[in-house]
Amino acid sequence: MKSWFSCNATTVRKTAVNNTSLFVEGLSDAVGFVGGALLGYWLGNLLGLDIFAAGYSNSSIFGIVLVGLGGGLGLQLARRWRARRKAKDTGDKS
Repeated sequence: MKSWFSCNATTVRKTAVNNTSLFVEGLSDAVGFVGGALLGYWLGNLLGLDIFAAGYSNSSIFGIVLVGLGGGLGLQLARRWRARRKAKDTGDKS
């Protein structure tokens, strides 16, 4: 007999998860995002864009956009690196 709070929406599927792989996933995502954001910030500084300027000038907004784009690109690179590493470990050629 099912209890009154048991339903498909609350059922959690149990899977074996390797804690090391979760750690690598989280760490690579963090390093990719922060590294990309820093590269975007440094590129903005080279172009003369100050994200910490008073007010919201066009150069400040564009600098903030560069930081966001850099973080997103760094995260995507980290995920592609992880997928390539996983494919190499499993022998997959895709």
